[in-house]
Amino acid sequence: MQEYYSYDKEALLKAPKIPLAVFSDRETVFREIADRMIRIITDAKDAGRECMMILPVGPVGQYPFFVGRVNSEGISLTHCTFINMDEYLTDEGAFVEETHPLSFRGFMKREVYGKIDASLLPVEAKRVFPDPKNPSYVTNLAEKHGGIDVCIGGIGLNGHLAFNEAMPEMTEEAFCIQPTRVLDISPETRACNAIGDFGGALEDMPKRCVTVGFREILSAREIVLGIFRPWHRAVVRRAAYGERTAAFPVSFLQGRQGVSILMPEEVARLAD
Repeated sequence: MQEYYSYDKEALLKAPKIPLAVFSDRETVFREIADRMIRIITDAKDAGRECMMILPVGPVGQYPFFVGRVNSEGISLTHCTFINMDEYLTDEGAFVEETHPLSFRGFMKREVYGKIDASLLPVEAKRVFPDPKNPSYVTNLAEKHGGIDVCIGGIGLNGHLAFNEAMPEMTEEAFCIQPTRVLDISPETRACNAIGDFGGALEDMPKRCVTVGFREILSAREIVLGIFRPWHRAVVRRAAYGERTAAFPVSFLQGRQGVSILMPEEVARLAD
């Protein structure tokens, strides 16, 4: 067993290779993520420039706070382009239907865009999902913008960001230039997501996905990762103290400027 898995909160925060921030509870983590999103959006607006974000569907706890502030404060998003990280696909490589209970497109339409005052929303062309039929569109969009302003996300059990699955055989250089693409979802990710998001219905979990690549993620000037599940205790300790390896992709953010991992107290401390 690696020593860092036994680190208590004090040891965890002593010398992490990725900056860590601890908050009292999950709600405070999600409020902080929403506040950072608003700050970046308003800073871009004040500077008279476009804003481009990569957004997740997992974590999602930030969206009610984000939507609430946008509506109550009348914050215009018309200068924003929102790129969602990923989406599940059918076995044939097409988007799952938006009515599918796991569809990220369906979630964003219902819980985010559908709850924001229409006058504040960016046009639909600026609400982007990676397309399995044209994955290079996201890559080109990010490059044209000069990189992403912020990437919001979480961390998977095997250290994946978006659906950039662990690939132990790859070098860091090769892994980090992978662009938006279609790929198979690893068995451990399918099992973990089935438990966390689908009531354990593993047999009905999609096996394929389309995801933004590390190429796009690493172009972001800020990367904000929110973690909140009990098993994130081990994930954050490996991210902060483990070796850099494509077997645990988030490790490639070690030492990079503008990266932070946010967590509640319950994740920072070891299980009681």
